[in-house]
Amino acid sequence: MKTAPTADSLKSLSNKVPEITLSFWVIKIMSTTVGETGADFLAFDAGLGPTLTMAFMGTLLALALSLQLRTRRYTPWAYWLTVVLVSIVGTQITDFFTDSLGISLTLSTPILAAVLAATFLVWYRVEKSLSIHAIVTRRRELFYWAAILCTFALGTAAGDLASETLGLGFAWGAVAFGALIAIAFVAWRMGGNAILMFWIGYILTRPFGAALGDLLTQTKAAGGLGMGAAWTSTLFLSVIVLLVGFAQWTTQPAAVEPR
Repeated sequence: MKTAPTADSLKSLSNKVPEITLSFWVIKIMSTTVGETGADFLAFDAGLGPTLTMAFMGTLLALALSLQLRTRRYTPWAYWLTVVLVSIVGTQITDFFTDSLGISLTLSTPILAAVLAATFLVWYRVEKSLSIHAIVTRRRELFYWAAILCTFALGTAAGDLASETLGLGFAWGAVAFGALIAIAFVAWRMGGNAILMFWIGYILTRPFGAALGDLLTQTKAAGGLGMGAAWTSTLFLSVIVLLVGFAQWTTQPAAVEPR
């Protein structure tokens, strides 16, 4: 005779966010690098230009997010496809502020930080929690993706501010943000608030990945390694596909259907 499912088991079946493992952080960091290099490649190397690139990637993101929202529980390929596209669009939002509107990074960074803080505040007031372990309703998932988009835009601005405006450069920028991520990890291991440390780490991986992407793609004269945006994007996307493919293979299939 089958026993009735517990509340915890129901949550684990319907939660729309993956478990926070080493693989999660590896894919997250690589997706941030792809966001940095992919946006540059499409806008400049491929000749699409910033406006057409934003319109094209924004459309793809809308389609991917619509598909992600229709899934009944965590589906690796749909989730990570959305993350990669959010990364690219988040990068373009910051570039739009800087390049098109002429807003300095010293101003856009605190503006984006305030927008993210407001998103978290509204999310917490409505749902009473910012935990990612119970993304089990459409409303919570919308709050989650709004926060994710803000973290990518803010991380891009903060990374560019540190690397360019403050003069850290690509290598030292990656070291600095990597050190901050390590501090957040140690604070969590020492009993710090898990939800707070997760979001701090999530925000910091964006400028870390951006600095890493610039380090790999920029010319040696500019302080990079000269790999180029196309090669770096292809390499990192290949690793993401392999990791997500493995996750999809080891995850019980989840139907894509309206709720």
